[in-house]
Amino acid sequence: MSDRTDPLSAAEIKQKALDLGFHKVGIARVADWDDDTAPNQALQRWLDQGHQAEMAWMDNPRRQDIRQVMPGIRSVISFALNYYTPHRHSDDPAIAKISRYGWGRDYHRVIGKKLKAFSLWLEAQSQPDAPVETRYYVDTGPISDKLWAQRAGLGWIAKNSNVITREYGSWVFLSEILTNLDLTPDRPHAQHCGSCTRCLDACPTQAFPDPFVVDANRCIAYHTIENRSAELPEAIAVKLNNWVAGCDICQDVCPWNQRFAQPTDVEDFHPYPDNLAPSLEDLAHLSEADWNRRFPASALRRIKPALWQRNAQANLPKFPPSNESTPLI
Repeated sequence: MSDRTDPLSAAEIKQKALDLGFHKVGIARVADWDDDTAPNQALQRWLDQGHQAEMAWMDNPRRQDIRQVMPGIRSVISFALNYYTPHRHSDDPAIAKISRYGWGRDYHRVIGKKLKAFSLWLEAQSQPDAPVETRYYVDTGPISDKLWAQRAGLGWIAKNSNVITREYGSWVFLSEILTNLDLTPDRPHAQHCGSCTRCLDACPTQAFPDPFVVDANRCIAYHTIENRSAELPEAIAVKLNNWVAGCDICQDVCPWNQRFAQPTDVEDFHPYPDNLAPSLEDLAHLSEADWNRRFPASALRRIKPALWQRNAQANLPKFPPSNESTPLI
């Protein structure tokens, strides 16, 4: 309980975020968006078209009404943390590719620790007649992270559905704190993709039926991480191009990323050595013991050994490259 008598300001909150190591922070006032139904309509269309594949949690009604997540919410404090490191994916056909987000320590752990410290600090600013309430999430709740990041001014939602920041490109982890504090909001970020379609054109599986729309049924990242089937669809398997955990293609080709990406100062996000150039053959025969050794405190532990084997085996020579158009699911 704080003995302060003045209300907590947005400037104090932003400085605290920087002190805790966040790279960007912005604020959105929930009431300002009560009449904006377009995002919910777009999400419902996406669900109705089955683009969520087997990700049933995307149909949680609370995702379309943040007041159901936290009754009494007034503000969303949105954060971005840069995770980019300048290493490149190998072009060696014997080497597997892992998405940059999973190269280092599990971002849930890194960011969750910061959010917990921030929430405790916020709640400590409570006054006897004005208790501060908080809830924090890092890719762990029914929150439209990207939508609130754009509303809080962190960046804009790109045609590949990632949030792009001017300072770091799209190589950022998003998180948020929901609070009952009525804070001065930031200006929502404008869209700056223009007429560019590089991300859409580069996708080998045509996972973007329209700009800003991702069809998980066609997405390499979805299939290598979320798809639990014993075998990958052949239309996906022949297009993997050595990806075994996620996919960075649409981010790698983005002009904003090529111009603004900068190395992170978060040591935890620097790659574990085994993640930069793993052998497809090794992963195709990954044991439980090797899985535990290779992926300590890693977001990649979501991919169990059998799925690593499946993904790696799908990239081995029995699936030769094809220049012909393969019907997609």
